[in-house]
Amino acid sequence: MATDTATERKPVSISMSWLAKKTQEPPRAVAFAGVDHGNGCSRICVRVAETLARNIRGSVCLVEANLRSPALPEMFGTTNHHGLTDALLQEGPIRSFAKPVRGDRLWLLSCGSLAADSSNLLNSERLKARFAELRKEFDFVLIDAPPLTPYADAIALAQLTDGFVLVLEANSTRREAALKVAENLRASRIQVLGAVLNKRTFPIPELLYSKL
Repeated sequence: MATDTATERKPVSISMSWLAKKTQEPPRAVAFAGVDHGNGCSRICVRVAETLARNIRGSVCLVEANLRSPALPEMFGTTNHHGLTDALLQEGPIRSFAKPVRGDRLWLLSCGSLAADSSNLLNSERLKARFAELRKEFDFVLIDAPPLTPYADAIALAQLTDGFVLVLEANSTRREAALKVAENLRASRIQVLGAVLNKRTFPIPELLYSKL
């Protein structure tokens, strides 16, 4: 699927803003979620992860937590075998459930083996423990979360992170829905780091990109 310039450049802008923070500790664990299905959240999350991995000396782990519609293994040309759900049900170092996809800097923790009740694992105490391990093992952790409108999973995941990035789809995401989602995030004391307008088709003058 073709993407416009904004889709390509906005993730770079987001990730570079994290790295540019010199007066305080940058957010090391961030969740990404679309307001609705099909907002392109997975692709945005992947591009931010790739940008970070190219620009830091440490490691980045991309976590596929959208258990209802997994997409990341296909994007990287790898398998979904042995991932997040397996780590929540089995013992072993958290890194042993992830796989390197870009050298030793970018790792993927795919969703893993799925069952009808797999989404219940996203609200478990075990997830909190495993997420603490991810923070210790990797320098940055990015979560590709389920869409916010139909499910509460993304809120539970975001509460384990340092902040949240909303992904909106141009000419599709309703303003009222986006505002309601942002309000719910803040009510849950989740820091909204920003929003990405995806699939935009109208041009924006180059001069304005510096202000995004």
